[in-house]
Amino acid sequence: MEPRPFRILGVQQIAVGAPDKDVLRRLWVDTLGIPLSGNFRSEQENVDEDIGTIGVGPFAVEIDLMQPIDPEKRPRVHEPALNHVGLWVDDLAAAFEWLSHRGVRFAGGMRKGASGQQVCFIHPKGNAAAPLGGAGVLIELVQATAEVIAAHEASTR
Repeated sequence: MEPRPFRILGVQQIAVGAPDKDVLRRLWVDTLGIPLSGNFRSEQENVDEDIGTIGVGPFAVEIDLMQPIDPEKRPRVHEPALNHVGLWVDDLAAAFEWLSHRGVRFAGGMRKGASGQQVCFIHPKGNAAAPLGGAGVLIELVQATAEVIAAHEASTR
């Protein structure tokens, strides 16, 4: 196999969903002590999420606590409860192109995500045209910031 034109640098986020994010906050914020750092709401994505952060520096990880705005509409951010895992990628455009040519199924194309970086999602299921999916898990690839890329370079020297 030819070399990949990109690297996965670390975990960017873990997103969990429930019909009511108050249940999630009671565990993640009140009980475990994860501090909240923001909120994101998108009618188009049918999501109302509280954003927590664990860890420090460029490798801090978001914990997104999500509930659907309308539980009858798609996407259903609370099904499955572990909605998706986000990964930092050093060159998202190269990753998207390379993976697409190797049969990875994406849920749409690249776009600006909640954190402001470019993102794309590997679909949880493959299909006839693109047989490689996340085996039931939605995977978000996130363009790494310059700070994350520099920190990764420094940690691998």
